[in-house]
Amino acid sequence: MSDTQTIDFASFNAGFARLFQPGRLSLGLMFPIEAYGHAHWDMPTMAGQVELAKRAEALGFAGLWVRDVPLRDPNFGDVGQIYDPWVWLATITAATREIALGTGSIILPLRHPFHIAKAAASIDQLSGGRLVMGVGSGDRPVEFPAFDVPFQDRGEIFRESIALIRASLGEEYPDIRSSLGTLRHADVIPKPHGNAIPMLVTGGSQQELDWTAEHSDGWLTYGQHPTRQRLVIEQWRAKVAACSPDRPKPFAQGLHVDLAEDPEEAPTLIHNGYRLGRARLIELFDSLQHIGVNHCLLNFKFARRPAAEIVEEIAAEVLPRFSSP
Repeated sequence: MSDTQTIDFASFNAGFARLFQPGRLSLGLMFPIEAYGHAHWDMPTMAGQVELAKRAEALGFAGLWVRDVPLRDPNFGDVGQIYDPWVWLATITAATREIALGTGSIILPLRHPFHIAKAAASIDQLSGGRLVMGVGSGDRPVEFPAFDVPFQDRGEIFRESIALIRASLGEEYPDIRSSLGTLRHADVIPKPHGNAIPMLVTGGSQQELDWTAEHSDGWLTYGQHPTRQRLVIEQWRAKVAACSPDRPKPFAQGLHVDLAEDPEEAPTLIHNGYRLGRARLIELFDSLQHIGVNHCLLNFKFARRPAAEIVEEIAAEVLPRFSSP
């Protein structure tokens, strides 16, 4: 199962099928589903998050996403959902039934690949095959000495980790000999649905785009103006077609949204996104769908209105035009 070109994830991974529908843009929410950037900068309250997750599923959002932030770095300004991503995913798994569960992203060089494989397969089994795993090489230098991992080696460790995760999940009692560990006469259990979990490479992750196109199951990267993003997607599609002509691979992006009260308010730039009104947000999503974005992760950190209020407005006025789980 190490050859990703042969795997039809939509046939057995319910999360992948829900997130990535041919020709349509789906919308997901990034934890914390909370506006906190103005008051607390890096530390959310995490109040009511389980109820918000349930509500997001009921409203028809495609996915819920968690961050992997091992240590608080005050210079970085974002601790994600605070809780360990696997513990938090287990909590959300128990509270939901159909919505996709994503990581954006697990930092491979800071965790042993066999630990990641077991945790991911456990969430896959407990959730009924809803996990889609974004993976990254890490970008916070302060974290790496704490785990005795050379920051400059993170790209190589990232590649090797992906290979070990796939082998340990795709085979029974695999014979694995790697600089990260040797596995013989033992097995990683449980196995996930289909003996594989989709892995989306996040950003560059210290890799050339050719490598990502060949070895990933999709690309999760940063949002930018649709005119520029269109060129990125065209390059991605060309790279994928060259190595996997029979298996298109999805393109997902993040987006910070500060939804204005006035539906017609014109977009103004904020960190990794826009402040804008509902009508302008619909236009933006129309553009993203047109250029080939398959999924958009919405982050409300810098919103001025309560996140729960924004979720309800987007679900009522925007979501019906795009997602159709």
